[in-house]
Amino acid sequence: MKNNIIEELENLAKKGGVDLSNEIAAIAKKMEKAQNLPESTWKKVELARHSDRPRTLDYIDMIIDDFVELHGDRFFGDDPAMIGGIGFLDGMPVTVLGNMKGRNLKETIDRNGGMANPEGYRKALRLAKQAEKFHRPIITFIDTQGAYPGLGSEERGIGEAIAVNLREFSRLKTPIICIIIGEGGSGGALGIGVGDKIYMLENAIYSVISPEGCASILLRDSSRAKDAAAMLKITSNEVLNMKVVNGVIRESVGGAHINPKATAEAIKKQIVTDLAELVKHKSEVLVKYRRKKIASM
Repeated sequence: MKNNIIEELENLAKKGGVDLSNEIAAIAKKMEKAQNLPESTWKKVELARHSDRPRTLDYIDMIIDDFVELHGDRFFGDDPAMIGGIGFLDGMPVTVLGNMKGRNLKETIDRNGGMANPEGYRKALRLAKQAEKFHRPIITFIDTQGAYPGLGSEERGIGEAIAVNLREFSRLKTPIICIIIGEGGSGGALGIGVGDKIYMLENAIYSVISPEGCASILLRDSSRAKDAAAMLKITSNEVLNMKVVNGVIRESVGGAHINPKATAEAIKKQIVTDLAELVKHKSEVLVKYRRKKIASM
């Protein structure tokens, strides 16, 4: 069945004796694309959340040699939702940080679905400061719906912890490369998402709020999450077009879980290429351009 607007345009053109077939066809194509957008966007959301999608520790195992995980924020405790440690990337010592969702139900529960508490972000900052002290580049893997909004998390200052990380990461005197490997949700992603270079995997998403949250708040209907996802412009190409990220790293057809090693190799290649350039710059120059980039956004 034709759209009512298209029918009306055709009738007006016919009545006026004007040939608008090309223009009407172009409008119809745009309208069809808009109608299909929620479905195509939602497919990306589903791939970003796929249960078999490689997690932070999977990429660390495939990319980083001799990784040693470090624990604790030296204030409250350790947070298994936030991974942190040191290792070698092609012989170069690096600090690696990342959200860890879990690979199965038990691990997902143990790691709180990758939603970190304040101690997770304070641990990340402690290790980032350590990296700065020893002149180690920092690599972050982002994969979280957001920071944990529970009562204990709020009582221990989740907002303050993320805010401090935003400030401190913007002025760390060492190279920082951030990779969004799955979900990049809200302040939870930003807490380890300030860097000199920021990339998204092809089927990752990056947003100020989850589609479900947006649908509940703005559309007043949580069942309209697909529409909210399309409105938010959360896919990698959309975020790249807005110049929020530096580039998109391609995945295997069907998603990163189809061929994790190929995706890991693509990530590693991008990181190695960027670090070769970033380490040439003085730390003051890195900070200057990092903060300039943030200000422009």
